[in-house]
Amino acid sequence: MSGVIIADFARIRAQSSHRYASMTQTQPEGVRTGVQLIEVSEHADGQRLDNFLLSRLKGLPKSHLYRLIRKAEVRINKKRCKPDSRLSTGDIVRVAPLRLSEETPAVAPGASLVQLLNNSVLFEDEHLLIINKPAGLAVHAGSGQRIGLIESLRFMAGESGYRELVHRLDKDTSGCILIAKNGKSLKVLQSNLKQKVMEKTYQALVHGQWPTALDQIKAPLQKHQPHAGERIVTVQADGKAALTRFRVLQTFARASLIEAMPVTGRTHQIRVHCQYAGHPIIGDPKYTFDRRHDFGAVRHLNLHAARLGFRHPVSGEPMTVLAPLRDEMNSLINQLNQEKRR
Repeated sequence: MSGVIIADFARIRAQSSHRYASMTQTQPEGVRTGVQLIEVSEHADGQRLDNFLLSRLKGLPKSHLYRLIRKAEVRINKKRCKPDSRLSTGDIVRVAPLRLSEETPAVAPGASLVQLLNNSVLFEDEHLLIINKPAGLAVHAGSGQRIGLIESLRFMAGESGYRELVHRLDKDTSGCILIAKNGKSLKVLQSNLKQKVMEKTYQALVHGQWPTALDQIKAPLQKHQPHAGERIVTVQADGKAALTRFRVLQTFARASLIEAMPVTGRTHQIRVHCQYAGHPIIGDPKYTFDRRHDFGAVRHLNLHAARLGFRHPVSGEPMTVLAPLRDEMNSLINQLNQEKRR
């Protein structure tokens, strides 16, 4: 009897091994590459090395890329480099052999999103594009977002079209966002941003009556990440310096329409400074704790990038682009005006 049982165990073990072998043979192991020599085109001039490679080595985790760079398995013109090294036209980027996971097909934006973005163009020429970003649309995919603004614009431009974010806006913030259409423009515009010669003006609807004398908040900010994928910013004495200038545009019985001009560019800066002043932005679920539902079913953060001032990356001419307030914010302003007249 025991011999039969042993034979059965042997048969089962053999069948299991066969099934496992078949399963592993059918599972994709990814694509193994040889040494890659990638020449930097004019479109990528001025781009960061990590962004350049992440857009070309599809399926390579960002952590793996940084490890390759640290180990000098990525070089620019045979020299060691860093993730933030800037590329120039004609540079040769050498990438050691690696294994890439199977590339997943790009997600195509729906017809309604394509139409919305086409209708949201505020300015466009051969060097740059400015969009009045809709609230609720992330600037890029990730953290549960299958497609974002930049992926949609790249899809719409086709394989030969270059589209790169010059700066970012939170998902629920609407308004002016600047897109470079070539590497040289990206380099100039990001340099202007870093040197603080680009002016951004936001409009926000906040809880309560903002004091007219409160024209600036200078409070250092510290970024925390308590959970994976979540970011929260608080005012901390040992945080990074942050300065926002404010101006009251209109006061209502229980809210204010203000203008906010960030001098520094910290994460969630305007949102946290408004909270710190005791007047959080209406519809902000992260930085409004006690009055989130005072205004009913507000769908999005009532923060809007209303004006963008900068110099054209090629001509150097000063430009000012205005983005009209979205319908949701205008409706709330009308509601507040009606309450004020009663």
